This record gives sequence, structure tokens and C-alpha cells, in this order.
Amino acid sequence: MTTVPDLVTLDLIEDAATLIRPHAVRTPLLPAPWPGLWLKPENLQPIGAFKIRGGLTYFDELAQSGRLPREVISATRGNHGQSMGWAARRHGVACTIVVPRGNSVEKNAAMRALGVTLIEHGDDFQEAREHAMHLAQQRGAHMVPSFHPDLLRGVSTYWWEFLRAVPQLDVVYVPIGQGSGACSAIAAKLALQHPVRVVGVVSSHATTYADSLAAGSVVEAPVTTQLADGMACRVADPEALAVLAPHIDHIVQVSDAEVAAAMQALFTDTHNVAEGAGAAALAAALQERELLQDKTVGLALTGGNVDASVFAQTLRTGH
Repeated sequence: MTTVPDLVTLDLIEDAATLIRPHAVRTPLLPAPWPGLWLKPENLQPIGAFKIRGGLTYFDELAQSGRLPREVISATRGNHGQSMGWAARRHGVACTIVVPRGNSVEKNAAMRALGVTLIEHGDDFQEAREHAMHLAQQRGAHMVPSFHPDLLRGVSTYWWEFLRAVPQLDVVYVPIGQGSGACSAIAAKLALQHPVRVVGVVSSHATTYADSLAAGSVVEAPVTTQLADGMACRVADPEALAVLAPHIDHIVQVSDAEVAAAMQALFTDTHNVAEGAGAAALAAALQERELLQDKTVGLALTGGNVDASVFAQTLRTGH
């Protein structure tokens, strides 16, 4: 079976980097205050998250192949939706995004500011996703998935940048929401033939990817995380699992309390704002710090889109 790393070749990643360069930031590499640790702050992107890279390549492929639709529909907890809104606006395409009820107020506002028509439906991401699929079929609109090779080509560029800039990396930690970040790290690793170990990070309050990888098939798991909304996935994507299973080194589960402590540390020690999922990689590295002696470690600060009230409370109370 053809896998995503087979499809996301080095040539395709390099072409994606050229495409993305005028529209997104080539984020710096920061030596963190913790020994042997490097941080790539994708929170500095125009939409505050790495997802912008995938949106640009996905829409470019639609345009290049003459398949630009009149409307795209997708589902999100926020960053994927902003990526879709940014790229859709650039191409003059209408964009409708479905979010679950109670979604981040500020992420919702950011999507609307990009011209997105926002629909609130369901109690979690999976219900929002199913509703988005129904709407797309009903309207004849193009449904953009959360996981697709054309998204991964763009996302892989930040791992391509990371591994080329710090070739001595021994291990990287990557948060898993729907899987695009971790699969893109694997794609870049394989494309560059780099020996780095890729460690996936999931919320201990949203364990579908950990449970599914252990079982060898999709296992639905309840979502109770209050802080890591970007990792609040109830049903793992089978295509992402097919990529992760043979290549992921292992999975680390982090609690909301550990994520909150990592958010505090990132702000206090590096002056970076991280949303819950954005701080999860550091939370995992801190959990495994005794295993990382004399290792060069890379962390992705994948996004900084946290509501001000939530961030203030996290800094003040640690939860």
C-alpha cells in the first residue's frame, strides 16, 4: 500500500517550501534554556500556528489541477480552520467551517475575521466533522479533510527546515491531534534520510491515537481535556495510523496539569505564548527528561492561539 511518506518526497517538500515562502514565516530555531533542547516557534506564523503551511499547499494543488471549487467546507477546533480561511481568501473561494459548541471564542473570532462562515454544531470535533461532511454533500461543496497528502506536503516544510538547521537532532516530540504534524515529521525524516526518532504526544484525556496504535486498529476514546483542544480527537484517522504505526518511536501521554506547567515554562523562560497543544511537546520532554541525558532534542511549539482568559488563568493558577 502506498503511504504518505512515499507521496511526500523530498522534491515535493522543497517545492512546497518555495510556494510557502512568500506567504508564511520561515520560523527561527531557538536554543531553549534547557540543555540540549531546540524550539521551533510556529506560533509566530500569520495565523499563529503551523497549519498555515498545509492550507497553502492544499489550495495550490486545487488551483494547479483546475479543481478550485466555489466553496470549501471543513471542521476544526481552530487552527486548521484558520488555515483554510487564509488560503480560501487568497484564492477567492467561499469557506464554511464547522466547530463544536463551546469552541475557543478567540479562534472562532479569528476565523470569522478571515471571512469564514462559522457554524457551531455538536459536542466535540467528531460531531462537527460529521456535520461538515453532511453539509458538503448536501451543498455540493468540497470537503477538506484534516489529514491529506496535500496538507502534509506543506506541514512537512517546517520539519524539513528543522532537521536541516539542526542535523544533530536525536529525538523530536510532536503533538498529535488528527496526525498531520507527526506524520509530516515522519515524512521529512524519511525524505532527508535522517535518523531522528519521532515521539508522538497525546493528551491523557484524549487517547484515541495511543489506544489505536496499541490495538492496531481505530479505537474510539472519550475526550475530556479542558486545555489541549488541538489534541481533542475522539476517533483516530486510519490513514494517519497507517503512517504512524511503522515509524513512530513511541507515544507519550500528558495530562492537562503537565500541559499547563509547560505553558507556564514556555512563557516564563522563553517569553512564548503556547496554546495547550502547542505546549504538549515540552510537557512530554519534561516527563521523559531522565531519558534525554546527552541527547539533542527538538520541540515544535505548534501554536499560540489560546484565549486570553484561559492563558491568564493558566499562568495564575497552573490549570
